[in-house]
Amino acid sequence: AAHEAALAALLAVEGPRTPQNSLRLYDTAIEQLNLAGAQAGVLISVASDKGVRDQAQAEAQRVAQAASALSLNRAVYEALSAVDLEGASPATKHYVQRTLLGYRLAGVDKDQATRDRLQALHEKATRLSLEFSRNIQEGAKTIEATEAELDGLPADYVARHPANAEGRVTLSTDQPDMQPVMTFASSAALRERMFLAYNTRAYPANKEILLDLLATRQEIATVLGFRSWADLATADQMMGSAANVRAFLAKLDEASRDGAIREHERILSFARQRKPELTAIEITSRAYWYEQFRRSAFDFDSQSVRPYFPYAQVEAGVLETAASLFKIEFRRSTAPGWHPAVSVFEVMDGGRLAGRFYLDMHPREGKDKWFSAAPIVTGMRGGAMPETALICNFPGGDDNEPGLLQYSDVVTYFHEFGHLMHAILGGQTEWAGLSGFATEGDFVEVPSQLLEEFFRDEKLLQAFAKHYQTGATLPTETIRKMKLAGAFGRADWVRSQLYYTSLSLDLHDQDPKGLDLDATIKGLQESLQPWTWLEGNRMYASFGHLTGYSSNYYTYAFDKVIALDFFAQFDPEDLLGCDAGPRYRKTVLEQGGSKPGRQMVRDFLGRDEEFQAFSNWLNEEFEGRISASKT
Repeated sequence: AAHEAALAALLAVEGPRTPQNSLRLYDTAIEQLNLAGAQAGVLISVASDKGVRDQAQAEAQRVAQAASALSLNRAVYEALSAVDLEGASPATKHYVQRTLLGYRLAGVDKDQATRDRLQALHEKATRLSLEFSRNIQEGAKTIEATEAELDGLPADYVARHPANAEGRVTLSTDQPDMQPVMTFASSAALRERMFLAYNTRAYPANKEILLDLLATRQEIATVLGFRSWADLATADQMMGSAANVRAFLAKLDEASRDGAIREHERILSFARQRKPELTAIEITSRAYWYEQFRRSAFDFDSQSVRPYFPYAQVEAGVLETAASLFKIEFRRSTAPGWHPAVSVFEVMDGGRLAGRFYLDMHPREGKDKWFSAAPIVTGMRGGAMPETALICNFPGGDDNEPGLLQYSDVVTYFHEFGHLMHAILGGQTEWAGLSGFATEGDFVEVPSQLLEEFFRDEKLLQAFAKHYQTGATLPTETIRKMKLAGAFGRADWVRSQLYYTSLSLDLHDQDPKGLDLDATIKGLQESLQPWTWLEGNRMYASFGHLTGYSSNYYTYAFDKVIALDFFAQFDPEDLLGCDAGPRYRKTVLEQGGSKPGRQMVRDFLGRDEEFQAFSNWLNEEFEGRISASKT
């Protein structure tokens, strides 16, 4: 109602249109729509009651319908086009220009019949996307294992999964159960059962939904005069076109190919020493053999550091890192969360209350199974205070269980907290529609991937990595081994990103009629990765980013290049105290979406991003690492 009232007031303005008498009303309408959509979205992800999730999904659909109607409202478009921007701030000009581009890409200049058709298509796409995501969220599966099949798993994991009277152990596809199985379980059969359960948890329902969604998106693109949805989806992004994405992917392919071949040769040779009958390594054994190789080559067992990363200490360490880096303070709040497990914090900036965030960090029935940052309240200078949530699925949450994290979990925590900081510190902008991470979609992963690099700093780690039983600090030598071991496999990570990115792009860059999803994912894996295909893999049915990023999953790899170039500007001897931190906060985070991503890159670096930092990271002393290892 507030959204509609603001739009009515906007259209009723008489006389010359200015940012204050017109854009301000439009911004209020956007703020209210964002508020409704964000809160419905959070409830879909976190509500324990299925009835609440059902109602929240219905409300999210209503919000999406209103957004679609707004994007095709010619009267609003004409009102904004008439705003006099003479003397306006650069942020105001950017806001209006970006908004008008969005209107044109939505089809506001089409005739009424075409606009009606586009609105119906967008509403259908929204409904299909919500159903797709909901099926993943509620599609968790369980598998059974014998006690013997738990061989290789951490002792605390085994203790949390006692056998029943028949000697069977039940494991779920939730991250805290799934990931250790794929990394540590000696049983290839158990790894295979877990892999298939995890990658079919929304199958077959999501297969037809995805095909319908792809067809709907392609129809939207065709009506708007675009060759494909991928071209439409990149038209207002930093990348600009699907062709530019493919050129970037070719560069990634070239940069990672040789390193990935070397990595695979070493892994396969090592695995054959252990199992001479092996002729190839299946996708289900990839993480397991990387772990075994790292133990041998680098004298690093990733289980050995888990006792130094109990959840509570990691949380405290991440908060302390962010507080020091961004010169802010976190205070635990008495404000209620939506569940007893939710922690609430207030952000103090120079003695001023600058924001609030909610940490919902452990699995529970019905909750979203992934790791994400979600806006709750859009902030604005002189207006609402920004509020944001992290919705994650880390081990822990039980008073009797310390929640020992793998080091990759700690990296994920830093990553998601980077999003949170972007939302809070960027939530003080002139306009609500530019608040938080309202940047181009292919810039939004820069702050998250930058902050995760801070995990590599020894002094920072040792400030919070203490053994949960003895209090001993994570030894320097262990950190050195961990960093060496963690660097091995980067080429394979890039190839995995190429796989996911190529899949998201290919599905949206062709006519979906007759598309064979199973053949597509198999063909891509076999062309980009060395691991043997496993029949029955239906990963596309639970690839949740296909609804959010659609064709633009390339964002992760593209933003990794930018983030590593950013990180290279920090003093490695004083990451938290050097001047790069305040400068990054001011030129990037605090801007929210007030500037184009390209301009923020130039403001911080003094130039466009370069590929060199990424190349250095990818090939970081590769031969030196291997020669120093036990192999």
